[in-house]
Amino acid sequence: MIMAVRKILVVIDMQNDFIDGSLGTKEAVGIVKKAAAEIRKYKPENIFATRDTHPADYLKTAEGKKLPVVHCVKGSKGWEINPEIARALKGAEITDKPTFGSVKLARKLKKISDQEKIDITVIGLCTDICVVSNALLFKAEMPEVPIHVMESCCAGVTPESHTAALSTMRMCQIDVR
Repeated sequence: MIMAVRKILVVIDMQNDFIDGSLGTKEAVGIVKKAAAEIRKYKPENIFATRDTHPADYLKTAEGKKLPVVHCVKGSKGWEINPEIARALKGAEITDKPTFGSVKLARKLKKISDQEKIDITVIGLCTDICVVSNALLFKAEMPEVPIHVMESCCAGVTPESHTAALSTMRMCQIDVR
């Protein structure tokens, strides 16, 4: 008996602060429509999204000391998922994460992979920080599960760091499409 493969989409941090807010870039703005179109191809039960989530005293945290730009403070407009993306994500599961990668989400996906065959595609922001962190966590938890990253639905802090992160993921046997 051939088992069907469940196609899962992971949407990383498509939040206002990373798109057009305190850490926004024109490249991030440029992927919103493509990312929303990709999300709409999946059923809500096969979509998992992350939301970067920081406390009001972010600048006092270890991350805030190295990246002293207040962003994604829980409850703020910048923390919210971009409206177009939020509409596409309706019904999807969203995981708040306090740092770059979500161990919680990686473990949840691992449990699913223990029950059925899955194939994971990752899109979102920022390629060179949170996308690469999550893709590598998924690969570490599930080395036999195909992991893909859609280059056209990701943007990095800079175009150069985006390209470098894609190269790193390729070297770690993550398929970049």
